Amino acid sequence: MNVPKINYQKELEKLLAQIETEERVPTLLIHSCCAPCSSYVLEYLSEYFKITVFYYNPNIYPESEYTKRIVEQQKLIRDMKLRYPVSFLAGKYDKEKFYEMTAGMEDMKEGGARCMKCYELRLSEAARQAAAGGFEYFTTTLSISPMKNAQKLNEIGLCVGEKYGVKYLVSDFKKKNGYKRSIELSKEYGLYRQDYCGCEFSMRRADVL
Repeated sequence: MNVPKINYQKELEKLLAQIETEERVPTLLIHSCCAPCSSYVLEYLSEYFKITVFYYNPNIYPESEYTKRIVEQQKLIRDMKLRYPVSFLAGKYDKEKFYEMTAGMEDMKEGGARCMKCYELRLSEAARQAAAGGFEYFTTTLSISPMKNAQKLNEIGLCVGEKYGVKYLVSDFKKKNGYKRSIELSKEYGLYRQDYCGCEFSMRRADVL
């Protein structure tokens, strides 16, 4: 039996329309994987939410790359002119936790079970932080990538959101030319765009090592 795919962009648009009619500005914690991916998401969602960008990516290798990406993220938030101010929250660079989680999965292909575990790790921490901070919603920038499975990301987000008691903002940010717009904004703000996803295993696949 084929399960019908959900158009998460349309679901998001319905919610945004509802928020507009209610004339309120909810709080949103956005897990960001990197500045380029967050650029379009911030431009888009800052029209509707008071946003805090949560940078939690213990998968990133090496540490110098992690530092470069977090600096770029903070720079983008400072430089972008948005409707509502955007705050920044840094998560722990808990790389040991990532390696413990992926033990035995080192040789799996990109987009497989290892990546799903990585999404769950980061989204779980985002949900925990959102619940602790009293945010109404949380989400992630990850769905903007053409290489990321939006269906799986939303399923994971909804699941961990239910666990921590905070609403997950469904999305497929690559829709409506979101990915294309992120490239344009990256050029506009002079952002560093990495050539691999982030972890050591993706780095090896991309022949960067």
